[in-house]
Amino acid sequence: MALVGSYVGLSKLLVAVFPVFLLAWLRFGIAAVAMAGWVRRPVDEPTLGPAEKRLLFLQSFFGNFMFSICMLFGVQATSALAAGVTMAGIPAAVALLSWALLKERITPRSALGIACAVGGIALLAFARNAPGTASAPWWGYALLLAAVLCEASYVVIGKRLTASLSPRRISALINVWGLLLVTPFGLWQALSFDFAQVTPASWALLVFYALAASMVSVWLWMQGLKGVPAQQAGVFTVMLPLSAAAIGVLLLGEHMTAGHAVACALALAGLLLATWPARATPTAAPASARPRAR
Repeated sequence: MALVGSYVGLSKLLVAVFPVFLLAWLRFGIAAVAMAGWVRRPVDEPTLGPAEKRLLFLQSFFGNFMFSICMLFGVQATSALAAGVTMAGIPAAVALLSWALLKERITPRSALGIACAVGGIALLAFARNAPGTASAPWWGYALLLAAVLCEASYVVIGKRLTASLSPRRISALINVWGLLLVTPFGLWQALSFDFAQVTPASWALLVFYALAASMVSVWLWMQGLKGVPAQQAGVFTVMLPLSAAAIGVLLLGEHMTAGHAVACALALAGLLLATWPARATPTAAPASARPRAR
């Protein structure tokens, strides 16, 4: 999630060069070439069944395709403040979906950690943006809420897939689905785009963006999901806006305020609460192991 936040911050430079759908198409295409060797099924992995194929499509559809569309058009209709506050609900949405679909229990400490994470990112959003006075259409907020649910679905579906598929193959297959879904829109924008205006630096940044967004970060996320409950993994999504804020301060010249510091501390406290190892409860020794009375 820290890597995701970093390329989200840097993608502002790419959006100024490439149209959104063309950028997504090039991203999936570059990553597909890089992960071509990951698509083939390992000898020790079972053949994809109908359930796995359906989950792979749904994870790519919600996490790669719909999330981007809902977020971009939702921000366009409302504001960055509204998006930041709404996206703070991702950990809570993951916890609720993991409870409903994966039957994972929400412990009191996990609930407190989720509350801290949500509060920290909400405070970060308020610290970075002054509330606007202009009214926004209701469907803009509905799109932002849909983006939250799409990202939460991505996490929960990924947890289900790691039980039978390797992280590398999941990363490659959902990228292929993303490429297929966005290709018609990418081709449409490519027909009227002047590729000669793109500088070598922009191409290099595009390659980094593609490999980080579709290959490295997805593989790391799926690898972590193999041993972490989905609701705890959801709390790690707080690192996305935190690292994006760090990129803004360190590379883009944004000003760090006291509100930023408090928000980061609160979000990190939630991360520790939700992921700190629980203390083992001592159990009574069996009767055969107890010393006999003399």
